[in-house]
Amino acid sequence: MSERLLGEGDLLDRNGALADSGYAFSQVRKYDRTAIKSRRLRIKEWDYYCFGDSRYAVALTVADNSYMSLGSVSLLDFSRLGYITESKIGLLSKGKLGMPSDCGRGSVKFAKGGAEISFDTDADGKRELRCVFEKFRKKDTFECEITLEPYVGDNITVAVPFAKPRQFYYNTKVNCLRGSGRFSLGSEKYEFDNGSGCLDWGRGVWPYKNRWYWSSLSCDVDGNSFGLNLGYGFGQPTATENVIFYNGKAHKLGNVDFDIPYTFGEVNYLKPWTIKDDAGRLEVMFYPLVDRRDKMRALWLMTDQHQVFGRFYGKAVLDDGSIVSFADKPGFAERVINKW
Repeated sequence: MSERLLGEGDLLDRNGALADSGYAFSQVRKYDRTAIKSRRLRIKEWDYYCFGDSRYAVALTVADNSYMSLGSVSLLDFSRLGYITESKIGLLSKGKLGMPSDCGRGSVKFAKGGAEISFDTDADGKRELRCVFEKFRKKDTFECEITLEPYVGDNITVAVPFAKPRQFYYNTKVNCLRGSGRFSLGSEKYEFDNGSGCLDWGRGVWPYKNRWYWSSLSCDVDGNSFGLNLGYGFGQPTATENVIFYNGKAHKLGNVDFDIPYTFGEVNYLKPWTIKDDAGRLEVMFYPLVDRRDKMRALWLMTDQHQVFGRFYGKAVLDDGSIVSFADKPGFAERVINKW
């Protein structure tokens, strides 16, 4: 599979197909929802943030999938090895959420039935994430406020085609977001200690059936900013999104593979995973702690998501041959199957 660098320009051509496919270390292509020529109910747009420390993580999603909007909150507890996920759904949003066309600016707000989630990015790149969710575990109110410092450095952006010419995925992952924050749930209050996180910014027209693998790590190694974004399995790409981040610079990898154990013929997500690339530059052991599973069937829709949070151990080779070793670093890896 060839690797192609994206240049600047419009994401879509006059026919609504990708003008070019490949990857870049910044969001060089211009996304315009009005340029899409596919059926409007097939457009999917989302912003996903995950932020945490060694004890807790909060994951926040706002999505406009055209036939539905989604606001979702997950609280991960690594000391008790548990999680709570609550979501609200609206019907026939059709772009009404006004999702930003750029990952580095804009605001979005979701409000439905006692839940409010907002993401605001100012002109300097500072991000404010806020959430109030009533009856989060059927009785208590969950609240969180997270401030992410302006990020200076590379991201990984991919423009990926699917089989049909007007289907595509335009995605940016921003790792190593540093900041501060707090949450409260009922009488429990918590302030994050040396937290870090990531952004998954996605826009596109997806086929009905799909599967993907994704892993993200954001941490410090010996005082240096270090991260991994690993993903594959979707589309018919001319690029991959597999990258090592070190002190703000992206080091591109080729193909990777997630070796997830099986027990008695079934995937066992809580056994240790092995993650490697095809060039000997990445060797990772991932030790799961919490499987945040979300399985749903409703009419023609189906999702089977396993976002597994745990600890990463391994080594990564940078472009200049330098080796970065890391151990006991919190992050996640996932396998997702959708019919949507």
